[in-house]
Amino acid sequence: MLFAAFAYAADHAPPYRSPSFVANHGHRDMYAGLPKPTLVKSPLPHTYLDMTALPTSYDIRNMSGKSLATDNRNQHIPQYCGSCWAHAATSALSDRINILRDGKTPFVHLAPQVIVHCATGASNYSGLNVSAGCFGGDTFGAYAYMAEHGVPDESCQNYEAKGDGTSCTAMHICKNCAPGKGCWAVENPPLWYVEEHGVVLGEQNMMAEIAARGPITATIAVTPELDAYTGGVFKDKTGAKGLDHDIEITGWGETGDGEKYWWIRNSWGVYWGEDGWFRLAKGIDNLGVESQECSWATPKKTW
Repeated sequence: MLFAAFAYAADHAPPYRSPSFVANHGHRDMYAGLPKPTLVKSPLPHTYLDMTALPTSYDIRNMSGKSLATDNRNQHIPQYCGSCWAHAATSALSDRINILRDGKTPFVHLAPQVIVHCATGASNYSGLNVSAGCFGGDTFGAYAYMAEHGVPDESCQNYEAKGDGTSCTAMHICKNCAPGKGCWAVENPPLWYVEEHGVVLGEQNMMAEIAARGPITATIAVTPELDAYTGGVFKDKTGAKGLDHDIEITGWGETGDGEKYWWIRNSWGVYWGEDGWFRLAKGIDNLGVESQECSWATPKKTW
C-alpha cells in the first residue's frame, strides 16, 4: 500500500517529533554514516560535458528571455515548519519539469506538503527514518519517495506547514471538498515521478549537472548574517560549514568586478533577500555549499 510503505519506526520517534525539537533550519542528516539512496541509470553530465564551453552565467529565470522558474514559497507559514528539505526537493524537480516542457502551461508546482506527510523512508532503508516532517528531513529521502510513489501538484494538497511524517493516508495525498459534503480523498490523482536521482559535489560537477539537466539541491550552514541578508553576493567569513538548511541552486553568475556566485532559491518568502533569492560566493565552498549533500533528480517523462 502506498500509504503504509513509509512507516516510521517507533524506536526512532524521539526526539525528532518532540514539539520542543527544532531541527536547525530543517535539514536532518538521517543517513549519517550510510550511503545516500541513489538511482542512477545514465552517464553523469560532468563525464561528457566540455566545461570550457559553459557560459559565465546561467539563470533559469532568463532562458532566452523567458523565465522557467516556478513560484517562491515560504516554509514558515502558517506556522514554523522545518520543511526546507521538502521545499528544495519539490522546487528543483518542478523547475526541471518546466524546463523540459519549455514553459508549457500550466506550470507544475509539486506539493511539498505531501512530502512532509509521507516521505519518511526509502525502500532500500527498511525501518530507517529519513525525515520527520516539520521536524526535519533530507532531500535524498524526498527523491527516493518520489521515485517509488510519485507526488501530486499543489492543487491536490496545499502547503499547511504541519505534519511529522507519522500520518500518510489518501487524504494526505490528494483531496477535494464541497459544501454540505465535507472533504474526501481524490482517487487516482495525477502523480509526477522521479526517474533518476543521485549525488553531486564540487563546483565543476554542480555546474555541469545544472547546465545539462536543471537545478539541484544543496545543504548549507546558516549564520546570523545569512538570516539578515538583504542583497548582494553573500560571503561568509566565519568558516561555517554545517548541515543546517536545504536550498535549491538554479544557476550561477559573475559581477562586473569578477566575483563569482551561485543563484540560490530559498524558502523563506519573497520578502527575504533578493525577492526570496540570494547570491552566494562560488568556488570557495562558502557555507559548505560545494562539499555538503548536493542532490539531483530527473523527472519521469509522462507528458
